[in-house]
Amino acid sequence: MDVAFTHVCVWTLLAFVLTWTLFYVTNRGEKATKLAEAVVEERKDGAADVIIVGAGVGGSALAYALAKDGRRVHIIERDMREPERMMGEFMQPGGRFMLSKLGLQDCLEGIDAQKATGMAVYKDGKEAVASFPVDNNNFPFDPSARSFHNGRFVQRLRQKASSLPNVRLEEGTVRSLIEEKGVIKGVTYKNSAGEETTAFAPLTVVCDGCYSNLRRSLNGNNAEVLSYQVGYISRNCQLEEPEKLKLIMSKPSFTMLYQIGSTDVRCVFELFPNNIPSISNGEMVNFVKNTIAPQVPSKLRKIFLKGIDEGAHIKVMPTKKMSATLSEKKGVIVLGDAFNMRHPAIASGMMVLLSDILILRRLLQPLRNLGDAQKISEVIKSFYDIRKPMSATVNTLGNAFSQVLIASTDEAKEAMRQGCYDYLCSGGFRTSGMMALLGGMNPRPISLIYHLCAITLSSIGHLLSPFPSPLRIWHSLRLFGLATKMLVPHLKAEGVSQMLFPVNAAAYRKSYMAATAL
Repeated sequence: MDVAFTHVCVWTLLAFVLTWTLFYVTNRGEKATKLAEAVVEERKDGAADVIIVGAGVGGSALAYALAKDGRRVHIIERDMREPERMMGEFMQPGGRFMLSKLGLQDCLEGIDAQKATGMAVYKDGKEAVASFPVDNNNFPFDPSARSFHNGRFVQRLRQKASSLPNVRLEEGTVRSLIEEKGVIKGVTYKNSAGEETTAFAPLTVVCDGCYSNLRRSLNGNNAEVLSYQVGYISRNCQLEEPEKLKLIMSKPSFTMLYQIGSTDVRCVFELFPNNIPSISNGEMVNFVKNTIAPQVPSKLRKIFLKGIDEGAHIKVMPTKKMSATLSEKKGVIVLGDAFNMRHPAIASGMMVLLSDILILRRLLQPLRNLGDAQKISEVIKSFYDIRKPMSATVNTLGNAFSQVLIASTDEAKEAMRQGCYDYLCSGGFRTSGMMALLGGMNPRPISLIYHLCAITLSSIGHLLSPFPSPLRIWHSLRLFGLATKMLVPHLKAEGVSQMLFPVNAAAYRKSYMAATAL
């Protein structure tokens, strides 16, 4: 009797819990639906809630996310043709995770995107493999990257965004922002018919890339040119182990090869200002053949030269660095490369951008009316603080890693370069920790500082061996100074307190993990 009574009690309790859970989930879903419907209903005139300038990766992804929340979105893009870009061809595992959280993971399908599980690193005739960690408990997603033609990916994002009824995607060139008493009310633009016209919305998002012509009118932030990347595509070929990006520690800086299609290989290397051979008179081709190609491992050299021998179009793109700065004007926010840039050596620009979109979307969701400029300003301020733990980690890592990859005859600098290679390729916790950082699988400032300090100490240890002579001690002190000079200015520029402030870190983790795929 007691056993039967216990069973009845247990089953009654379970039924109550299941009923309550079902009611909670249903009620929560109904509330979300009603909020989205209310937002749409609120602007019956058909006017946009948000204007987005630029329909690249960021503009298209943000338009889709906001439209799914019920916002009316008007995107204005200068050129609707498929872009031909050398940047934005590699999405780290962290970027793919965020793309899935936005419900856009299918945009990587049907574009011949290639899976990447890590990289092969070459230095002074040696080769080592560093893979993304597969047992990272802090990263609940497939630990692999994707490489692809950027233009194909952008077109898929545009198609996905414009498929929603409350998204208007228009070709036009934005000339200026419409401002009234310090509040941005909309934009003036020239449409595809060549007519000057205007568009108005409570919120304007400037997402028009690294060459933004609107950034100066908002924050006056200037980008610093660090170097130049020279690249081309070798076609009708496939790398050995195509799932590994090839990183060659060459001179004067790094060289990379990676598969961006089943038969297309991107070849790229870095040069510095005042040392760029002319493309038009054939100097660049000769430079590639005589200076860069001999440093490429023999098993990769044929593919590296294939594009050059077949007359591939060579592109030269500046690499830039620019800290994020908020605009004092209300009713507007800047995103993407128009807002924040870091060296592209770690291919994390899209990952930071998608992370920013997730944060911004979550902060905007509770607001039914975007017309309250003061509330929007508070949201933008919160967005700026919450993004810091992740964005500052990636920015610091990208800028520091790019400096380490530069070849030098200075013994201390070369020891740092060698120490980075040894640390990255040593296996175990060192390799998995660094690859988790590079892949955006563990975007934590403390982890970054730990590994950079460990690389420095490891390099000093290598420099002092087999015994610490006065000259080696001197070089070790110089190496420590170089590492400090490399790390501290970046941390200071990003804002140490904002990076490490626990509230910001907790808020970012909430945005990172709590968003649900649409």
